[in-house]
Amino acid sequence: MQDGKRTNFRFGLDPIMNFIPVAGDLGGFAVSTALLLTMAKHGVSRKVLFLMTLNIILDSTIGAIPIIGNIFDFAYKSNTRNIRLLKEHYDEGRHQGSGKGIITWIILILILSFALIVYILWATISWLAGLI
Repeated sequence: MQDGKRTNFRFGLDPIMNFIPVAGDLGGFAVSTALLLTMAKHGVSRKVLFLMTLNIILDSTIGAIPIIGNIFDFAYKSNTRNIRLLKEHYDEGRHQGSGKGIITWIILILILSFALIVYILWATISWLAGLI
């Protein structure tokens, strides 16, 4: 509490889901990807799609690392960042243009990211199993 003001720290379901190994990370990735594809279908700009994709990849990749990923998910809030980008696009008129031509590349990038996340999770679980 500073100067009589209370600071609120808010978080969504994603950081909580990530306490469930593998399923939480992949579930959050699926929800974020569904939001991205829906926005691409509705003609959001290439810049917004690209920035949203980067947010999803960063959140999913770092979020897949045990403990560090959980802390990162509480702080980074990629879906909140993506919603802010959408508000800037639709409400403020920023990031104009259409992203319909880039959707194939985004899907490919997300599939590769998904494979990377699965690999990181598998490698981490194998490493942890080797410690036991």
